[in-house]
Amino acid sequence: MTDTLTIPARFNGPPGSANGGYTCGLVAGHVESDEVQVTLRRPPPLERRLVTVRDGARVELRDGDAIVAEGEPSQLRLEVPEPVEPREIEQAQEAGVERWTHKHPFPTCVVCGPEREEGDGLRVFPVELPGRNGLFGARWRPDPTLADDGGEVRQECVWAALDCPTSAPVANFGEGPPIVLARLTARLGCPVRAGEQHSILSWALGREGRKRHAAAALYDSRGRMLCVSRALWIELKSDPG
Repeated sequence: MTDTLTIPARFNGPPGSANGGYTCGLVAGHVESDEVQVTLRRPPPLERRLVTVRDGARVELRDGDAIVAEGEPSQLRLEVPEPVEPREIEQAQEAGVERWTHKHPFPTCVVCGPEREEGDGLRVFPVELPGRNGLFGARWRPDPTLADDGGEVRQECVWAALDCPTSAPVANFGEGPPIVLARLTARLGCPVRAGEQHSILSWALGREGRKRHAAAALYDSRGRMLCVSRALWIELKSDPG
């Protein structure tokens, strides 16, 4: 079974390619499972007709003959932190957001790029929470343009919000090569409502050479966990020049 999709230019990550989490969310929408793992094989193109191909439980996203991403059912086992009071996150963002924005490698990223305006970008800026042992936090109020007719944020946009925050605990912050998303696994347990304030917490899971593992959880304004993700990031090789 095949289908087609096109990723709008609005939802870019690095310049000229789509945001990884957004792409993973589109692929996950074609996988018949509540918990899905999507592996990115190449930078997803923007404004180009792509094809999804189903092979049993597995789904490929193709650009011509090239495989862009592969999705399949998965099991997501994570110990998730307790919610953090919104004001604590807000105070940490006020004090520490410049570290995230100052040397951002992809400042026009739709999710976490500081050059995207409100109503256009998601403007999710994770910062380390003092005294929380490496836990990062961000506040997020989804714009109505990310939602369906019922006011629920579209699946691919929730996946996008669960992507970039996982980079924060393992990023180089301008002191080394950028990292890029290679794989994202997520479980979207409850609807995310547009226009409401949410919190996103993220934390590191480990490192293996250039591989970085991290996770994130999304909470509503009452501290109820709605969604969770686990990510694999790859540090780009240093430019020998």
